[in-house]
Amino acid sequence: MVPQVEAAHLFGKRIMAITSSTNTIGLLNLQKNGKHSNMDLPLFCSSHLKVRRFKRIFKCASQVNDISVEVVKPEIDFKDPDWKKHFQEDFDNRFRLPHLTDILDVKPRPTTFSLKSRGPPGDGNGAPMDTWYGYVNDDDRALLKVIKFASPNSAGAECIDPDCSWVEQWVHRAGPRKQIYYEPKEVKAAIVTCGGLCPGLNDVIRQIVFTLEKYGVKNIVGIQFGYRGFCEENLREVPLSHQVVQNINLAGGSLLGVSRGGPSISDIVDSIQAKAIDMLFVLGGNGTHAGANAIHDECRKRKMKVSVVGVPKTIDNDIQLMDKTFGFDTAVEEAQRAINSAYIEAQSAYHGIGLVKLMGRSSGFIAMHASLSSGQIDICLIPEVPFKLEGPNGLLQHLEHLIKTKGKAVVCVAEGAGQELLQKSDALDASGNVVLGDIGVHIQQQIKRHFKNIGVPADVKYIDPTYMVRACRANASDAILCTVLGQNAVHGAFAGFSGITTGICNIHYVYLPIPEVIRSPRRVDPNSRMWHRCLTSTGQPDFR
Repeated sequence: MVPQVEAAHLFGKRIMAITSSTNTIGLLNLQKNGKHSNMDLPLFCSSHLKVRRFKRIFKCASQVNDISVEVVKPEIDFKDPDWKKHFQEDFDNRFRLPHLTDILDVKPRPTTFSLKSRGPPGDGNGAPMDTWYGYVNDDDRALLKVIKFASPNSAGAECIDPDCSWVEQWVHRAGPRKQIYYEPKEVKAAIVTCGGLCPGLNDVIRQIVFTLEKYGVKNIVGIQFGYRGFCEENLREVPLSHQVVQNINLAGGSLLGVSRGGPSISDIVDSIQAKAIDMLFVLGGNGTHAGANAIHDECRKRKMKVSVVGVPKTIDNDIQLMDKTFGFDTAVEEAQRAINSAYIEAQSAYHGIGLVKLMGRSSGFIAMHASLSSGQIDICLIPEVPFKLEGPNGLLQHLEHLIKTKGKAVVCVAEGAGQELLQKSDALDASGNVVLGDIGVHIQQQIKRHFKNIGVPADVKYIDPTYMVRACRANASDAILCTVLGQNAVHGAFAGFSGITTGICNIHYVYLPIPEVIRSPRRVDPNSRMWHRCLTSTGQPDFR
């Protein structure tokens, strides 16, 4: 069983286990005007709370299959004067970072990381470490949520109780600590890149190597072609050093190569033991992180002194709790080229219609942000918002209106949008994802058919820039994000954490337990201000 699929299977079991326990967070959909809101609201569940059972479809961690599980939906007893306290205690427990000291008797030592010297302290090339004050305290925290909503009816509201009471939710701040739990000269660190390509992979690899060397680590290797590189004999470790990675950020792709799937979790951990790896840095999305968490769990089960740290990689920007993931800004910027081409084609043709399909399996962030930034999109279609093609409120009717009034139209569609309009497939890709139907081609064909039937000429140009978008070099914004994420991944490993990922939350860099970020893909909230801004920009109606 491949690690992403196996991890998803294990994680599905974990969902069933934790949601039936007495200290977990559930989700509540409020009803407004008789209709269910799209808000998913966190609720606290403990012995103080009443619960009722219901069925909910969960998307498992590696996006393999929809799993129907019985979940306990908690109902908070808001009459309990201490409900906020119970909520915060439970939140702190869930967001506690796993540490080597949970399973091993290891003692910390003073850090070897200091910016007062050219290298690790003790080599006589700089000022003493204790004169520098750039370390993060273990008790430093950052707020997960920063908006205090006055009402559940506010756009994008995320409320715990009907009154939208303010409840502080703190997560761990990322960065270097004064105490570390490894002897740098004895460390063997490994880096692996999994899944598909994404702008910035080489930037992250580069910074991980630079920061490891700053601590004094000499033995750094790359695992080739994702998780499969652990066990395939023809894929050898790639020695990494400052000299090797110095200029890799100038190109797209991954120095180490990527792939989906791979050996079982047990085989991977066997390989980690055989290779004597102490730190594993895993670059990937939801499925890859599920695999990383399963590797972490297996290492703990075997009481191995191994830190497994994730760096969230997905141009879809669909990882929970984070402002954005690396590669997203570059993808939005690159998408402008395709949109601009579609606009020029539409403008230059008689009754021209430009159609652009962008990436976004379950989340429409790229399509939404690309539409907003271009200012040339008339219709934006995303997976989170259903639409109809036919009928008075359908997409085709609106296109007919645009052609009559403007003489042209430009449509941007995310690859996962409108899948209910296509024939469903049971086929899975190497990561266990359901193979999507091609919504872009389908809409193109339906537009041509519609305008032919009504006797109106229409010149449809279809552009799919998928692989161009993900294979390019990171832009300046992503390069900065990759730099910080790579550095913080190393700081987290030396601090003794494992089973964590690093990300940016409300402009602050934080560490989060992997299970909390892979519960489900992050999705565009159709009630959010950002989606409303997109609708204001395109001027499109509701296609339902």
